[in-house]
Amino acid sequence: MNRADIPGADPEPDRGREPNPGPDPVSTLGPAHRLPSPGPSRTARSMLSSGTLHTKNRVAGTSATSALEREPIEPRLLNLKAAATYLGVSPWTVRDLEARGVLKRVSVPLSTSAELRKLLFDKVDLDHLIETWKT
Repeated sequence: MNRADIPGADPEPDRGREPNPGPDPVSTLGPAHRLPSPGPSRTARSMLSSGTLHTKNRVAGTSATSALEREPIEPRLLNLKAAATYLGVSPWTVRDLEARGVLKRVSVPLSTSAELRKLLFDKVDLDHLIETWKT
């Protein structure tokens, strides 16, 4: 007996259907291998639901925006790598310029009589250095 002879049976059972590929490979992965779900994180969802993104200034009656909605603040002080990138030179060149006194570093005092060891450079000084290089 042939499948085509059975009433109501599809003569070609695989036509128009994809074969069963087995279990979904993504669902069989552990939590460490799963991709993050799209959409806001729990923190963002809780902030959105709590209404902390928009607060009212009661004195002026205007809406103040949170730090998430403001434009990012550009740092005025740049570390060694950022200063080198800003100038378009290597970090070693910035170190040499600072050692020769061509470029002054910003010293940040600590609570003790010491100062911060991190090399920080003022963007204004970097711009001034670029202007002197032009002439």
